[in-house]
Amino acid sequence: MSLIPAAAALGLVLAACGSGGTTPHAAAARQTPPPFLNGLHSASQIASTVPANGDVNPYGVAMVAASTGKLVAGDTLVSNFNDKANVQGTGTTIVQVSPSGSSRLFADVAKLPSGMACPGGVGLTTSLGILPGGWVLVGSLPTTAGGALPAANPVGCLIMLNNQGTPVKTFTNSQVVGPWDMTVSSNATSAHVFVANALGGNTSSHNGVPVAGKCTVVRFDLALSAMSPPVLTRSTVVGSDFPWIANKTALVLAPTGLALGRNGTLYVAETQTDSISAIPAALTRTTAVTAQGSMIIKGGALNAPLGMTLAPNGDLIVVNGNDGNAVEVSPAGKQIATKTLVKNGAGDLFGVHATGNSLLAVNDGTNALDLYQP
Repeated sequence: MSLIPAAAALGLVLAACGSGGTTPHAAAARQTPPPFLNGLHSASQIASTVPANGDVNPYGVAMVAASTGKLVAGDTLVSNFNDKANVQGTGTTIVQVSPSGSSRLFADVAKLPSGMACPGGVGLTTSLGILPGGWVLVGSLPTTAGGALPAANPVGCLIMLNNQGTPVKTFTNSQVVGPWDMTVSSNATSAHVFVANALGGNTSSHNGVPVAGKCTVVRFDLALSAMSPPVLTRSTVVGSDFPWIANKTALVLAPTGLALGRNGTLYVAETQTDSISAIPAALTRTTAVTAQGSMIIKGGALNAPLGMTLAPNGDLIVVNGNDGNAVEVSPAGKQIATKTLVKNGAGDLFGVHATGNSLLAVNDGTNALDLYQP
């Protein structure tokens, strides 16, 4: 909690003496940080995210905090969801982009090493994160022929790579069902990885292919060590009954954006229902809250919300899938500001990350990583 500046304190004293000074309400208002989005005035493309194999449709974004192996502090990792033929759920690459605009391949997981299972195959999603030690975790939601949703349940996996971009293990269990987005909280010895599933809990199907259902948000607890890959110690469903539905254009409309607030509340952007849910005590809870019971805002400027990040001022920044806008929402669920990032940008925005006073976002329309700054 910040202290009241001396001048403000004096104003409070004068007001108490009837001198017409600053009121407590006015003093508090002056300390309210301005909307993060209002400070973004310049947009530029940092680099293309298309690697040599032609993968397109960048989805996930993760910032490199510390240099190790191939990872360079300040660089950004971006995962691709489509192959060069633009078939959804078939992208296999992660590219590494520097702030100066150079781009290189970090990993291609088209062929996993023997003994590593990923039910259905590989199609890298927005679920991308970096753990201490340079361990990179990425989710896979593969599709079948022609980019159709898979009928298997569970399907997909979480793939762990080392700091050289080499897969070292996969995580698969009944709670990994098409991992769609991810956020991470970690220290030197442990990590909490939150994953929004896009499939599972099927409520309807067509010719054996799932069409709609109710999916989950899961916390995966990992033990970390300096010399060996992270070990999964527990997986806990913290959110349930989040609706998903197959969509020809987007593949699936499901809970996508995840952001962990400063008070341990996990926020979930729900694409299908144009809403945001809040899961309290997400780092420690052992039971699940429902999507309907945890909803804090619905509609307004939210228009198929996808990626989400926590701004430095504590607000949530959500990017829309239907209009190219970013929406700033307070932790209490109040819409603060809206800004167009991509004009007529339906289908362009997905992964997003706030860093300092700037915003990084992938642009699926141009297959590039963009920067928005003052």
